[in-house]
Amino acid sequence: MFLLFSSSGTHWSKSETTSTSTHWRHRGEQLGFQDYTPPFLAPNTTGDVILKGVNYASSGAGILRETGAVFGERICMDKQLDNFAKTRQDIISRIGAPSAQALLRNSLYFLAIGANDVLNGEFQTIDGNSYTDEMRLYNMDARKFAVAGVSKVGRIPFEIDIHICGQDCVGSVNNMAKLFNSKLKSLLEDLPNSLTGSIFVYVNLDALTEDIINNARSYGFEKIDYACCEVIGRHGGLLPCMEMSRVCSDRTKYVFWDPFHPTESVVLIASKHMLDGGPEYVSPINIRQLVNS
Repeated sequence: MFLLFSSSGTHWSKSETTSTSTHWRHRGEQLGFQDYTPPFLAPNTTGDVILKGVNYASSGAGILRETGAVFGERICMDKQLDNFAKTRQDIISRIGAPSAQALLRNSLYFLAIGANDVLNGEFQTIDGNSYTDEMRLYNMDARKFAVAGVSKVGRIPFEIDIHICGQDCVGSVNNMAKLFNSKLKSLLEDLPNSLTGSIFVYVNLDALTEDIINNARSYGFEKIDYACCEVIGRHGGLLPCMEMSRVCSDRTKYVFWDPFHPTESVVLIASKHMLDGGPEYVSPINIRQLVNS
């Protein structure tokens, strides 16, 4: 998922297709954004609207083009960046190259992608060239980046229900996520050395989810590995939330809304850590400091 928050606008993301979009809906609100950042493909995302930020997110997408094919139509990361290139050109046409460059260089770029690659077992085919996405954005005047790692995907109801071999299999998925995160964090630490003037913030979703799950009771949660909206499965994880689903009476007691995504209560907690948290959650600075840099 790729979101652009413009330095000149008051929009924030309304996309509910991914939990990370919801994170940024709440973070945008606390940062002073008063409206929703429209999706790129919306027919009304034109004119002055694009000067205030655009949402390029696509549910089910991955870094690799083949990731998420089972989910049907989705927009992979390469295509999301192609769409941003179109927005950038429209901004240049609208306000001129110098003003466009100033606007884009002071805007916030949020990237959260890779979980589907890990879940599909495809992330090991990602080499260093696959994270040239940040370099593409840099060459299109992006300078302020917040990039999220992958959370503990082995703890989601879907993974727990499909692995009949129990915790050993779930643990292996989490280990893959940790390997992905380690490589990503190392890359983000190195990129400013070659991309002059850039700032990269790493969002440690693994640590965030670990904290919430380990301290679930203190946060008010009673169900840490069951889907609130469920159809079938020991933990309600075998089918996505749909019209025929059963919905729990109090979603604020659940860590997971459906087989894949956390509830809004979890998102609110994690979002506060992203915005103002310490280096165990966001590094080398937090999101508020990045916005004000």
